Amino acid sequence: MRLDERLTAGDGVYFEGRLIETLQTPYQLIEVFDTPTLGRLMRLDGANMTSERDEFFYHESLVHPVAIAHAAPRKVLIIGGGDGGSSEEILKHPSVEHVVLAELDQDVIHMAKKYLHAVHRDVFANSKLDVRIVDGVDFVKSTADRFDLIFLDLTDPVGPATALYTQSFYAHLKQAMAPGGALVLHLGSPLYHPKRVSGCTADLRATFAKVVPYFVHIPCYGGTWGFAVASDTLNLCEIGAVEIERRLSARNISDLLFYSGDIHHAMLALPAYIKTLFG
Repeated sequence: MRLDERLTAGDGVYFEGRLIETLQTPYQLIEVFDTPTLGRLMRLDGANMTSERDEFFYHESLVHPVAIAHAAPRKVLIIGGGDGGSSEEILKHPSVEHVVLAELDQDVIHMAKKYLHAVHRDVFANSKLDVRIVDGVDFVKSTADRFDLIFLDLTDPVGPATALYTQSFYAHLKQAMAPGGALVLHLGSPLYHPKRVSGCTADLRATFAKVVPYFVHIPCYGGTWGFAVASDTLNLCEIGAVEIERRLSARNISDLLFYSGDIHHAMLALPAYIKTLFG
C-alpha cells in the first residue's frame, strides 16, 4: 500500500509499505509498516516518525552535536523519544550516568520494543535509562532534578505535543537545567514549515542567550529538517572539527553513520533562504 504524508496542503512524501501492526491508543494511532527502502517504519497519526534504515540521520543529529559540545554531560532528560533511538545515542557518551525518558504513550515504547530493535538496540534494558510514563509538561514542572541536557524528541506541534512548543514551557525547561546545560529540539522543515521554524526560534531566543539552529536532510521526513540548541552558555559554533574528533575518540564513539566533526560544521552552514527566516 502507499503511505502518504502531507507536509503542506499541496505537497507531501510517500513510501510503499506493508502493514505489520496498527494500534489505536488513548493518544494516537500507531502503525508499523515494512517498506522496501526504509525497512520497518513507525507512523503516529499518519506522520512518519522513524525507520530502521534512516533513523541515524535524525537521532545522531539530535543528540551528538550538543552532547559532544558539552564537556561531560551526566544527567539527561528526553521528553518523548519512545522509540528509544535518542536514548541509545546519548548513552554512547560514557559520562552520562542517568537518562530520564518521559514518554506520554507507553504503547509507543511497546511497539518499538516489538518491532524496532534496529532503532533502540535494547537500550530499554540499560540500567542508566529511567523510563517514566508521564506527561512531559507535568514532569518538568514538578521535578526537582537538574539536567545537563534536555531533548524534546517529539511529534510535530499538533495534538498532545502542542503545549511542549511554547515559550512558557521553554522557560520551565530552563529552570530544569543544570548550570551549563542546553535544550535541543527539532524545528520542522524550512521549506514546508517556515513560520514554524522562525517562530520557534524566536521563542527560544526570547528565553535563552544562545540559540543555534542547524539543518539536516531526513529521508523519512521528505526534506531538510531543522534543529536548534538553546542555552545560556553552550554554543555549538565554538567547538572545532578537530576537537570534535578528539572527543569522539576519547569517548570511544566510533559507530556513527552520519555525525562527525566535518558534518557538525556543515549542518551549521545556513543557505540564504534559511537565513531569511531568522531576520
